[in-house]
Amino acid sequence: MTVLNNISRLKETRQKLRNWATEVEKIFWKELQWKKILWLKFRRQHSVWRYILDFYCPKLKLWIELDWSVHDNREEYDNIRTEFLNNCDLDILRFSNNDIEKNLEKSLNNLTNYITKKYDK
Repeated sequence: MTVLNNISRLKETRQKLRNWATEVEKIFWKELQWKKILWLKFRRQHSVWRYILDFYCPKLKLWIELDWSVHDNREEYDNIRTEFLNNCDLDILRFSNNDIEKNLEKSLNNLTNYITKKYDK
């Protein structure tokens, strides 16, 4: 399956999402940028086909999604999106905004543990 990454027609939308990031996205991005997590490069608001991912690690093909209340009303859309991206061989880790706000360190440990296990394969 050919997958289009960061297609130009979504560039403006990706930029708007970066500029209008939630506080939780900003907090999490501070921890991911500059290769702070096991020297891996992450991108934020990266698109795959028509879907825009919160965070993406190309080397691991790992998509990180921060879920907040808007996702409560979009369960069907999220399921379709997740199925498509899984079929593109992307793995997903989900964190709730509450996870990040209340226990950022635990979320980062979960991410690091996931990455370490992936490399051990």
